[in-house]
Amino acid sequence: MATEKKVLTILNETIAPGESKEVNFDVANLHTSTPVNVPVIIERSKKTGPTVLFTAGIHGDEVNGVEIVRQLIAKEINKPKRGTIICMPVINIFGFINLSREFPDGRDLNRVFPGSPKGSLASRVAYKLIHDILPHVDYIMDFHTGGSRRFNAPQVRIVEGDIELKQLAKIFGAPFVLYSKNLNKSFRNTCYKLNKPLLLFEGGKSFHIDDGVTNSGVNGAKRVLKHLGMLNSKFKASTPKKACVFIRESKWIRAKYSGMFKPAVKLNSKVQKGDLLGNITDPYGKLNYFVKSPNSGHIINVNEAPIVYQGDALFHISTKLNDKDK
Repeated sequence: MATEKKVLTILNETIAPGESKEVNFDVANLHTSTPVNVPVIIERSKKTGPTVLFTAGIHGDEVNGVEIVRQLIAKEINKPKRGTIICMPVINIFGFINLSREFPDGRDLNRVFPGSPKGSLASRVAYKLIHDILPHVDYIMDFHTGGSRRFNAPQVRIVEGDIELKQLAKIFGAPFVLYSKNLNKSFRNTCYKLNKPLLLFEGGKSFHIDDGVTNSGVNGAKRVLKHLGMLNSKFKASTPKKACVFIRESKWIRAKYSGMFKPAVKLNSKVQKGDLLGNITDPYGKLNYFVKSPNSGHIINVNEAPIVYQGDALFHISTKLNDKDK
C-alpha cells in the first residue's frame, strides 16, 4: 500500500503521522502574473492505514462536487481514525474562477489525462496530479455534477466487472450505480490503468448546489471511510434508506419538437412504459406534445430547461437493470 511510509513527502512538503498540512498544488499564474494557489488539504492519523483522495472541480462549473468536499473538510470528516486523507476541492481552479467548465486553453481537463509536462495548461495539470499526488494514494472518490440544466440523480459510475469497485459502490450507497465504460483520457480511466480504485459520483447540475445531492455525497464518503476503518469515532455512517439500483443499460429520451418544456415526473421515479413524462408546447397554444416513456425504468436525469430544441436530451432512463447486484 502507498501508506506504509512513516513520513509522507508530497509536493516537496513532508507530513508526519498525526500531522495536518495544507500544501500548494502550484501550476501556473493568471495572465496578470497573479499566483494561483490550489490548496491540497492533508490529514494524517498516527495509526497506519490507507490513503484516500477526495477530488472535485475537475470541471470548473461543477460546484456541487466542490461543496461535498468542502463539507468533508469543514466538518472534520477528513481527520482519519487511521491512515491519510487528502482533499482537493477544486482541481480546475482556473475554470472555477472564470465560471467555466474548461481550462482557459479551451480544453476539458477530463479528456487530457494522463497529461504531459510540456503540453497545454490542462495537460500539465493532469500530469502533475497523476505524477505528484496519485502515487501516494490507495483509493479515490471523484465528485461531479450533471451538465447545464440537466439534473442528475445521485449516482456512482463504475466499470462493469470490477469486483472491488462494485463492493465500494454498494457501500457508498447512492440511489443508483451505473455501469459505464471508462472514457479515453479521463481521470477515471487513467486511475483504472494504474490500479487505483476510483468511485465517480455524479449528482445535481452545473452552477447549482442541492442539499440532497450534497448529503448523498457526504454520507457515501463516510460509509466508505467507515468500511476502511478510517472514519473518526465521533461520526456515524448512516444506512441508506433504499438499496442501490444497479443499472446495466440506459438511454436518453430526446425532444421530437422545439418549444417550451415542462417535466411531469420527478427525478428518481420508477415509471412504466407509456407513462406521461412531460410535455412540449409552443408560445401560441397550437402545439402540445406529450412525452411518454418508451419503456419501464428509473428516471435518473431530468432536463430542467424551460426551452428545448428538437434533439435535446429530456430524460435519462434505465433500460436494463442488474438484478443480481441488489
